[in-house]
Amino acid sequence: MRRSLRLRNREDFNRIYRGGKSFANSQFVVYWSRQRIADPFRLGVSASKKIGNAVMRNRMRRMVKEIVRHLEDRVQPHTDLILIVRKPATTMSLKEMEKSVIHVLKKAGLLK
Repeated sequence: MRRSLRLRNREDFNRIYRGGKSFANSQFVVYWSRQRIADPFRLGVSASKKIGNAVMRNRMRRMVKEIVRHLEDRVQPHTDLILIVRKPATTMSLKEMEKSVIHVLKKAGLLK
């Protein structure tokens, strides 16, 4: 995933958590809000310490970013997204995770 498509500032995360909408399934939570400045879209991935050690958290973040990179052309433009990884996602394969991410994004109405 390109650097320009990543959310990294604390202010951006807080703005989306406070003013955005959220949808969830058992593996992921998505918070999102519309933004004019977000070129196609921007993504932030959050994995808490409940997920596991640093190796597991970083692995989950990398996998989610790769899944969203493949969905890049289907995500609604001018959107800021935060995907939060939940504990059940750690035992899933990449294909299962992809289905789950697509499900939560469709539920939120963020896929074309």
